[in-house]
Amino acid sequence: MKEILIFLQNSGFWNSTGGRYIFAFLVFLFIVGVAKVFEILVVKKLRKLTKKTKTNWDDLLIKNIQSINWLFYIFLAGWLACVFVQIHSKVEKIFFVLFLLTLGYYLAKLFLSIWRCFLSALQEKGKIDLTMKNLLFQIGKWILIIIVLLLVLQNLGVQVSTLLAGLGIGGLAVAIALQNILSDLFSYFAIHFDKPFEIGDFIVFGSEKGTVEKIGLKSTRIRAITGEELVVSNRELTEKKIHNFKRMTERRITFTFGVIYETPTQKLKKIPEIIKEIFEKIEMIRLERVHFKSFGDFSLDFEVVYYVLSPDYLTYLDIQQKVNLALKERFEKEKIEFAYPTQTIFLKKQS
Repeated sequence: MKEILIFLQNSGFWNSTGGRYIFAFLVFLFIVGVAKVFEILVVKKLRKLTKKTKTNWDDLLIKNIQSINWLFYIFLAGWLACVFVQIHSKVEKIFFVLFLLTLGYYLAKLFLSIWRCFLSALQEKGKIDLTMKNLLFQIGKWILIIIVLLLVLQNLGVQVSTLLAGLGIGGLAVAIALQNILSDLFSYFAIHFDKPFEIGDFIVFGSEKGTVEKIGLKSTRIRAITGEELVVSNRELTEKKIHNFKRMTERRITFTFGVIYETPTQKLKKIPEIIKEIFEKIEMIRLERVHFKSFGDFSLDFEVVYYVLSPDYLTYLDIQQKVNLALKERFEKEKIEFAYPTQTIFLKKQS
């Protein structure tokens, strides 16, 4: 090869326009041939070796190398041939630009494959859900595209710093115009990572309550207990106090009842014992206290506090029903009357 180059230089063929183009074409074919040999022999050999390893990262790398299109090798060979033979600078620049674009594309494709595998691993471990995985992938994708484009522009001689300054001012204007949407988006991240509630949780916020059905990028869908769907912005949810009943381990219940003023004191003293006996016969509850609390307008008021050892709302209703029925049955046996709004008028007889 060296002798051929010396011969061409001495014969003047090197300096002729036609000779330089022919030689550039030969260099072009040589580089393309080397690239194809590399792809056929080396990559296939590495492919066999990666199948023996336990990790998937080397398989991912080889897969991306094999996906390289023939255009990449043509642009690479054309650029190197122009540089080696010193063909016209405009032709060299064209091949260089095409080579940079294809190189950026394949590098971005490789890093996106790695990013996707990383996110899939996080999803399998339960650290992120499918929605978050897709969102993070799209964010990473656009960040990578912007970086690749900026690097390509910088290599082409574009003043990237000036461009970034202009983009910064434009981005600020867009951010101001879309501040509500961005606020909901950031609230989505807060909900995802802080997890004040998840899909399937029964929550109460403000005057609304229902079961969470979907957590979107801008809003959360909640099925109200009356049946309709509530669409609430993520920002509004993160700004309010949320009661998450799904995460209760037990439910604390307070209820009151009253008996008439005519009830004898001995029977009033017996009422706490009656309540304790009732609660001992019902499962999944724990009585905390029973007290003769106050003298009401038309009743003697008692307060009962107990715990249902389950967060389920229907379980609580079933237990409260059993307590109410048992309480009424015992009071009927003991001749104790429940109070209801009454008014007694005393008349004074004048002689």
